[in-house]
This record gives sequence, structure tokens and C-alpha cells, in this order.
Amino acid sequence: MAEVAGYILGLAMVLIGFAIVFGLIRLVQGETETDRIIAVDLLTVVSLSIIVLLAHFAGRFIYVDVAIVYGLLSFLGVLGVARYLEKGL
Repeated sequence: MAEVAGYILGLAMVLIGFAIVFGLIRLVQGETETDRIIAVDLLTVVSLSIIVLLAHFAGRFIYVDVAIVYGLLSFLGVLGVARYLEKGL
């Protein structure tokens, strides 16, 4: 059972790597501000998953709380930028 969990976590790391690459490509090649904002939001979600995986590997589940706070701040940041793009401040 532990081998299966190891394979699943390894696969998760590979998929996270692909998400980082595709997010960076969208960030660089994004045609509009909206594309770039979505790419930054994707990269924050990917960093959240990295924090959670590190918490699992380190056995320190306080990092999950850090990831939750980081996710909340990221969400509020995206809302602020979306409001700015739609109406202006």
C-alpha cells in the first residue's frame, strides 16, 4: 500500500511540474491582462499544492494551515485585480 502512495505522490509531482511549465508559458505568451492574471492564479494554486505535498513529506501539517491562508490571500488578490480590470478602483 505504501508503494502505491509513493507512486501517486510521484505522479502528483510530475503533474505539478507540467502545470508550472504551462502556467509560465501562458504568463509569458498571454495576449491580454486577463490571460496573465489567470496564469498567476494558476501558479498560486500550483504553489499551494507544493506546500501541501511538502507538508505531507515533512510530516508537519501546520504547513497546510499556511497553504489555506495563502489560498485565501490569493483569492482576495485575484478578486481585487478583477475588480480593477472591470471597473477601476
